[in-house]
Amino acid sequence: MFVSKEQTALNRDSLLQAASRLFREKGIDGVGVADIAKEAGLTHGALYKHFPSKEALAAEAFKYAAANKLDSRGNRKQTFEKRLNAMFSTERIDTLAEGCPMTASASEIARQGTAVAESFTRVFKETIAEIEMLIEGPMPAAQKRHLAISALAAQIGAVAVARAIARIEPSLSEEVLKSVHKTVKPTHAIKRAKNAKVRSFQHGSRS
Repeated sequence: MFVSKEQTALNRDSLLQAASRLFREKGIDGVGVADIAKEAGLTHGALYKHFPSKEALAAEAFKYAAANKLDSRGNRKQTFEKRLNAMFSTERIDTLAEGCPMTASASEIARQGTAVAESFTRVFKETIAEIEMLIEGPMPAAQKRHLAISALAAQIGAVAVARAIARIEPSLSEEVLKSVHKTVKPTHAIKRAKNAKVRSFQHGSRS
């Protein structure tokens, strides 16, 4: 049966949508290709026309989910503080299927193949760069990178722990997110940097 280029592209997109959602919700090892094909409304054979293996699908689905999360943030004006607030929001606990693919899959990546690990690494590095761009003030580039890496790694770990204990102790789950958020948030460092910038400007104006 002839399938147009447009329909082929739509089928591939449906598979990536289904895979990215199911992998986040149930884990990469918890979902089979038949489940993904069924969720996408396609046959098992149709899936393999687009992706030679489950690993190839998982690698592409990871990048697909991350790109969609990035697009959803693209039109919103953000500051570093607002981004941190969103990263450690208690809403993160309940949004497995639609949430960040890194927080959903980080613990699995080391047990997956190279293609999946490469996708995770690429998304992690891109997210670090994105966060770095939000950090204002006369802070050295190395310090901004350190802050971005610390914030992202802390978020991934905190969300994983918060989700693990949410059903048993919801209050402790929320406390984990709030505590890590407070620890990572560099309020004083940013204020010092901003004050230094203001003082420098004032001094230059007087001279």
